[in-house]
Amino acid sequence: MLIGVPKEVKVHEYRVGLVPASVRELTTSGHAVMVGAGAGAAIGFTDRMYEEAGAQVIDDVARIFAEAEMIVKVKEPQPAEWARLREGQVLFTYLHLAPDREQTTGLMSSGATAIAYETVTNPQGGLPLLAPMSEVAGRMAVQVGARCLEKEAGGAGVLLSGVPGVQPGRVTIIGGGVVGSNAARIAQGMRAQVTVLDRSLRALEALDIEFKGTVETIFATSDAVERAVLQADLVIGAVLVPGAAAPKLVSHATVTKMRQGSVLVDVAIDQGGCFETSRPTTHADPTYVVDGVVHYCVTNMPGAVARTSAVALNNATLPFVAEIAAKGWRQAAAENRHIAAGVNVHAGKITHRAVAEAMGLPLASLH
Repeated sequence: MLIGVPKEVKVHEYRVGLVPASVRELTTSGHAVMVGAGAGAAIGFTDRMYEEAGAQVIDDVARIFAEAEMIVKVKEPQPAEWARLREGQVLFTYLHLAPDREQTTGLMSSGATAIAYETVTNPQGGLPLLAPMSEVAGRMAVQVGARCLEKEAGGAGVLLSGVPGVQPGRVTIIGGGVVGSNAARIAQGMRAQVTVLDRSLRALEALDIEFKGTVETIFATSDAVERAVLQADLVIGAVLVPGAAAPKLVSHATVTKMRQGSVLVDVAIDQGGCFETSRPTTHADPTYVVDGVVHYCVTNMPGAVARTSAVALNNATLPFVAEIAAKGWRQAAAENRHIAAGVNVHAGKITHRAVAEAMGLPLASLH
């Protein structure tokens, strides 16, 4: 198969769909790979490294889209990119379609088959291609939240760790999955007071065992969420409904009652955000203030640590890329239900139930 890897064009996105080591694996297996010139240069993966791995480096992005049978990216295609997709072509990347009608319409119009990293599953019921970026985002959420709490960044001037004689900061994490558990590890490591809320008693039990009771775990009723948010210096939104829009768990009315200079970090912003006051931001302008509360809602948080993120993502995506390339998407999806779960759009129709429900559009079968 001929695989195309264009340079990402989203603002401050430096990750790359395939790193040189992944390219080498694919070319050794007999596949051809075209990589956009400079696609990995910002994170130390030079064009020469790609050529040595067996790729052809291409200056003309239009040629990559025109010739490649499968396009492998990181972020959702931008308007200029989905306009280049064509019928019979496979797109394999993060899509996050539920809150994004414009992109959904664009992909449907292209006729391409769009497979979303975030809805590919595994035998354990997890989301293996979302997990590595969720790990990065969870760990980053505390790091960026701590920075936003500094006075010059608009925060209240709180040091999460505190110092002897001064109470540490309070961190409330809504969601105890991959994002939330990673955020809890970093927050506790910084000696903050940490509370995690979730509706899964199993998740709360696992966190209680891991942290030996040093992290407070609370069942996430509406009342409990509101009380924990109002007590916090830093709130991290870490909820996920696979393929669907994130639920709004913190209302604007609650935000108005939060302490001035407190911080909200919405890791669920790719799926529409879990705070009512959330709106997407970029690394170029990552924060804004609502009612005295700092909001950090960057849609590609892991892009800030792009080298780590790109390698972690490739570790997870490469086996699926290789399987699709070897078999073609139809056979791969027919033989592997986990790949089939990733197909969101095909031949102008929505093929993932959560996306169809979010868009109010009919659900089409792959078969």
